[in-house]
Amino acid sequence: MVFAQERKLLESHGHEVVTYQRSNKELLTCSRFERLNLPRKMVWAKDSHRDLTEVLRKEKPDVVHVHNTFVQISPSIFSACRQAGVPVVQTLHNFRLMCPAATFFRDGKICEECRESSLWRGIQHACYHQSHGATAAVALMLTVHRQARTWVNEVTVYIALSQFSRRKFTDGGLPAAKIRVKPNFVAPDPGERNGSGEGAVFVGRLSPEKGLKTLLQAWHHLPAPIPLQIFGDGPQRAELEQMASDLNLSSVTFRGHVNHDTTQTAIKNAHVLILPSECYENFPMTIVEALSCGTPVICSRLGAMQEIVTHLETGLHFTPGNPEDLAEKLAWAWDHPAKLENLGKAGRREYEQKYTAENNYSELMSIYDQAINA
Repeated sequence: MVFAQERKLLESHGHEVVTYQRSNKELLTCSRFERLNLPRKMVWAKDSHRDLTEVLRKEKPDVVHVHNTFVQISPSIFSACRQAGVPVVQTLHNFRLMCPAATFFRDGKICEECRESSLWRGIQHACYHQSHGATAAVALMLTVHRQARTWVNEVTVYIALSQFSRRKFTDGGLPAAKIRVKPNFVAPDPGERNGSGEGAVFVGRLSPEKGLKTLLQAWHHLPAPIPLQIFGDGPQRAELEQMASDLNLSSVTFRGHVNHDTTQTAIKNAHVLILPSECYENFPMTIVEALSCGTPVICSRLGAMQEIVTHLETGLHFTPGNPEDLAEKLAWAWDHPAKLENLGKAGRREYEQKYTAENNYSELMSIYDQAINA
């Protein structure tokens, strides 16, 4: 979604945007030989290098903006850009350069062992797809390109989505001078809502790092039932639905996977958006979507979430993994509707100052200019 929004933003300002895309769905039709060759392709995809070399020769772009190279594209494209003399900007959407799982999350808690010690820890714990072999392949790709100094020498400017993320990447060895902070944005502007909304909403993937068990336990602790709609799907859905049934949470409804417009409407109509993640969220788009509508946010006091949402100014923080604390914050929100509405209005002002398309465009062009001048 971020990729599509940035492309549309650039085109609306008259820039010509040429895209090179591949999908990991290609892996579904791989032959047995191609699957055996996948670790090598993770390190260096000859076909992507060849394809992009031809695109650069034909189009002669001013800058290449990379959003994701994993798995099918691979870091081979950075070499193609260097050989063509084209500067590279890369957005750091996750923590893959330091963590094979890309999340800094393992066994229900934050884990930075691969950054602090070595990638061998990730292989030991089978952090990528719960597979020792697959994790070893990712670790091989990271090791080869660390030793080749690909990340240091062949990317001109990095975009981190928050100051928290920037600190993690500089701690992980990326040059601080090359990392600019530019958040994502919401477009088109959904407009500020009228009224205070009804109930609570969660939007996201239903997986362990998202803290859904904490969310349901918090609902069990509430003194009075509050309607909660859970939008999204994922590997934990059946377990969570069973948990909600066991706890007799009749006010909780699982809506499943729906389109973006539906979730945006749900956020706009909600009393609060809740983000109980127990991992370092890099830049949760749902938070900024809530701010753009004037919907207050209750989120974990963790990672970039506590940077985007200011406690008692644009939302509320609670202790990650603590259902009692979350229930307490929810009860406060329902007991203080006027104060909660003020948090929502302050969030809307925050969106207008930081997260509109036009603000983002000027920041993006500044980053491109830096890359081209370098």
